[in-house]
Amino acid sequence: MSELAVQRYFSHSEAHLFVPAWGANAPSESWLSLETENYLASLAQSRDEVREVQQLRYQIFSEEYGATFLGPDKGLDQDQFDGYCDHIIVRERQSARVVGTYRILLPEQARRAGGYYSQQEFFLTRLQRQLGDLVELGRSCVHPDHRSGAVIMLLWKAIAQYMHRHRCQYLIGCASVSMRDGGVQAASLWDRICSKMPIDPTLEAYPKNRLPLDQIARDPQIAEPPLLRAYLTLGAVICSEPSWDPDFNTADFLILLDLSKINPRYARHFGLV
Repeated sequence: MSELAVQRYFSHSEAHLFVPAWGANAPSESWLSLETENYLASLAQSRDEVREVQQLRYQIFSEEYGATFLGPDKGLDQDQFDGYCDHIIVRERQSARVVGTYRILLPEQARRAGGYYSQQEFFLTRLQRQLGDLVELGRSCVHPDHRSGAVIMLLWKAIAQYMHRHRCQYLIGCASVSMRDGGVQAASLWDRICSKMPIDPTLEAYPKNRLPLDQIARDPQIAEPPLLRAYLTLGAVICSEPSWDPDFNTADFLILLDLSKINPRYARHFGLV
């Protein structure tokens, strides 16, 4: 990466080749540290911490979505993007267990990785042409015993600080909906989204493995999954009809969040204003 490219994300004093916080050549200190009465949030600082994250992801995605994992290490959710990402973790104070996580892929790291994870499921040409550099969120999960809202709010506060430090504005990511019901929830949510917020054609993406929406039954009373509801509450928009991910047995909605347009209530809470 050139010095000019590095300075797009870092101050002059920090202009060095970006390495995820857990990487061998990363600075030893962690600049991100948040806490509440019951939880601590930080960036993973070692390979062991990344493995803890991968264990939590495996547990959640295999048990709740029926995901299939073909990696060499049993009991872990791993892919080729993990090595390019920073991993935000939330630990429960009492047990010190990792109970929540998000991974973040910066634009330059995406280029080095050969693209974004989302590009495995969507064509992003219009988004990238219109907005330029995008930061990708992924692999969000919270342990079922810690879903009161405190962990996800702490994760988002950490994400906001991360984005501010790296001077980035646009976030993309996939919000997953289980396909265990044959796609009824996903198709019903798509109808609801279309009726409330039509897709901006200049920001439209296209699924590579689209659902056969015209063949799936609807349930107008279906509830929104917590993650998708959280994104929409923050002010995110949907950029495409859902894409089917057979490995995770999910329908994925591509979301876009412009931090300059985040719900003012949450902008204040996350320290963005």
